[in-house]
Amino acid sequence: MNFMVNLIDIMLHLDKYLNIIIQNYGMLTYGIIFAVIFCETGLVVTPFLPGDSIIFAAGALASENMLEIFTLFIVFFLAAVIGDTANYYIGKKIGSGILRRENMKFINKEHIHKAHRFYEKYGPMAIVLGRFIPIIRTFVPFVAGIGEMGYLKFITYNMLGGFLWVSLFLGGGYFFGSLPFIKHNFSYVIIAIIIISLIPAVTVFLKERKKDQNRNNAASTEV
Repeated sequence: MNFMVNLIDIMLHLDKYLNIIIQNYGMLTYGIIFAVIFCETGLVVTPFLPGDSIIFAAGALASENMLEIFTLFIVFFLAAVIGDTANYYIGKKIGSGILRRENMKFINKEHIHKAHRFYEKYGPMAIVLGRFIPIIRTFVPFVAGIGEMGYLKFITYNMLGGFLWVSLFLGGGYFFGSLPFIKHNFSYVIIAIIIISLIPAVTVFLKERKKDQNRNNAASTEV
């Protein structure tokens, strides 16, 4: 419980926490944020990390010359691409075995199934679209690896998705994060980013739920 409270507090006040990290660790800050994005995109056990908001917050600090914008872009882009690639190979090597296990302590099996349905619906473009949906973006490359998507096709969509994702949120933070209204209401902006990011996932969930209800109704009618 305390972990979740602390995580929410960090997510809502990323600008302050990043500020503290910069003051204490200087250039090592780039390594720390690389690790956060890599873990969020590359490890199926850490889908809760705040990818969207940390990129936006870093962009906002770059607009105040506390971080260097081009260095940030390279760091975030590499972390996103390498993270997805690692996740792809994890899925390729051990994904099928993980799915066969009845109990998975650190992995929510339902998240994998949702990502699989998302992947089946959008095909390779799921790698790009999934970047913009929390939770889904962590599991889509894993599912792609299980599905044995060719690596050349995967890396193409992986790089495109990483480029668009980082450009949008980093650019948004850089160009709008320093506005007085955004600075004075940063917590609300982060909440808005989280909500907007979740809209596609909620839409997919509601559509799938409606389909399941229709199937159940059709089955009941037949009986």
